[in-house]
Amino acid sequence: MRASLVVVSLVLLLVGIAPADSLNVRFIGTCDTPGYAYGVAVSGDYAFVASDSAGLRVISVADPAHPVEVGSFDTPGNACGVAVSGSYAYVADENSGLRVISVADPAHPAEVGYYDTPGSAWGVAVSGDYVYVADFDSGLQIISVSDPAHPARVGHCAAVSWSFGVAVRDSHVYLCDHMALQVIRVSDPANPTEVGRWVNRDRARDVAVDGDYAFVADYGAGLSVVSIADPAHPVEVAWYFLGGLAYGVAVSGGLAYVSDYLDGLRVISVSDPANPAEVGYYDAASDKARDVAVDGGYIYVTDVDSGLKVYEFYGTGVEESHKPQARGRRLAATVVRSLPQGAVAFDAMGRRVVNPRPGVYFVRDEGRGAGDMGRTRKVVVQR
Repeated sequence: MRASLVVVSLVLLLVGIAPADSLNVRFIGTCDTPGYAYGVAVSGDYAFVASDSAGLRVISVADPAHPVEVGSFDTPGNACGVAVSGSYAYVADENSGLRVISVADPAHPAEVGYYDTPGSAWGVAVSGDYVYVADFDSGLQIISVSDPAHPARVGHCAAVSWSFGVAVRDSHVYLCDHMALQVIRVSDPANPTEVGRWVNRDRARDVAVDGDYAFVADYGAGLSVVSIADPAHPVEVAWYFLGGLAYGVAVSGGLAYVSDYLDGLRVISVSDPANPAEVGYYDAASDKARDVAVDGGYIYVTDVDSGLKVYEFYGTGVEESHKPQARGRRLAATVVRSLPQGAVAFDAMGRRVVNPRPGVYFVRDEGRGAGDMGRTRKVVVQR
């Protein structure tokens, strides 16, 4: 049987199809895009992909198994993020700021206005007549789009460090950067005020908000769950160590969907926010997942090299057929009797373990940067 699996894996590699390892997630379809696929937003029957130097790509997902590009607009900069509201797509175009693009005719998207932000526009969120831009070293930029042809900045708030992700809920914006999650009151858009701050474990890339919680894709540290019930005092209530590099996060129906640059799509149950637990994943050997969106029961993931991928989470309790296992980027377990000096152990829930008993742990060297890909390994402790 083992020999048969090896033969199957070799055949898949020879024909250019990377074998995948999955749990409770099935692959539905894919649409390649030019450029590097970064941000994604979904509205109705269309997915909108920020595709770096290739600008905005509009992909029909009316048939999720056969997504197809129907239109595009080549922005002047490098498209990093995208948000959609009504008939407009708002593109964070790095050094070219915010681009306002009409997608009323998805086959012929057209720019109607722009605002050249002072920094590099990476992340974008929209609510009502305002667009909120994570502008790298220039923090939060608040731009009025009440007249889409003439967007105008009405306010801004300095960031702690380099800003990448942004989410808005009611009268607060949640801005994540390399050092902290900032809670910014925007009830008066002309005078945004930071009211609270939570310091990241690592260099956070994205944030999603659901109810009284913010979910932070915290790069090498994994997923952090932060209570924002009191916006002035955000506090981490749980941390789930993924072992890869968390870039994007979306939350729906008690599940957090995390795009992991090293390990594809991860599905974490957050129905009990204080006790997150992984309930699904999909990882092909070629995955370089960057952003994620959820709509209509489907999960849309941008892959830097492969464009848009569509998945479906079908829940737990369903027996999967046996497939060749190919989580090649997961480090093989090392059997030890004791941990080396300076090593720090974490259990499967991401909790630090002071005196590991026999079992399986994730171990990293104390003092190395959390973004160092070589720092983490899986270890089996024996006595």
